[in-house]
Amino acid sequence: MPGYLVKQERIAIAGADDLIIRSLLDRQQFSDPLGEAARMGISSAAWPLFGLLWPSGALMAERMASRPMRGGERILELGCGLALASLVGHRRGADVTASDCHPRTAGFLRANLRLNALPPMKYLHGHWNPPQPAPQRCDGFARRVVEGEYDLIIGSDLLYERDAGGMLAAYISRHAAPAGEVWIVDPDRGNRPAFNRQMAAQGFGLAEERLHRAATADAVAYKGRLLVYRRAGVEPA
Repeated sequence: MPGYLVKQERIAIAGADDLIIRSLLDRQQFSDPLGEAARMGISSAAWPLFGLLWPSGALMAERMASRPMRGGERILELGCGLALASLVGHRRGADVTASDCHPRTAGFLRANLRLNALPPMKYLHGHWNPPQPAPQRCDGFARRVVEGEYDLIIGSDLLYERDAGGMLAAYISRHAAPAGEVWIVDPDRGNRPAFNRQMAAQGFGLAEERLHRAATADAVAYKGRLLVYRRAGVEPA
């Protein structure tokens, strides 16, 4: 047994076929027998967060379901967790790379690809402020870190902690192609204004779209924004 409990659900995504997703049973799960998560600064309270489905991730998945696919483009998801948006893009034939720093993310991704009869997808270790080097292997995957540039970088609910040094903005700038876009779905976190300033310092302009959704029988109410960043002087594709 892995030391934690899981569940399996059919997840409806507007504009796309349902996905069968294996996730952690609840926020009480924790298993770090070798101390891999602890060495990367992941506390026991934060450990299960990668393995839960979050409203911002579902909204990003919907965006990936409706976005026109463009031949030859490379897409990177940061802090992917269960990688719902990456799975949607991958199923549509996009060149998607999912990335995260949690040592269990790769194993859940592999299980969810199998549950949905999808071919293998690229996965890389990605952490914009790692306190320790990545483990040599994560759930059977050899360590490979995010490198190079991407035409679209996406992330859901990434601004949950203060980032005074602007590490996330610098990381995005390093991996965004010159004419690339960055999409962040944010549930109106208090750290958003500081992140906008940090992205501006990296040369990115901002366009915002409000994402307000009333509660339904299957989903809680949501208030947030889609933040779209492009480098100064770059017109929308």
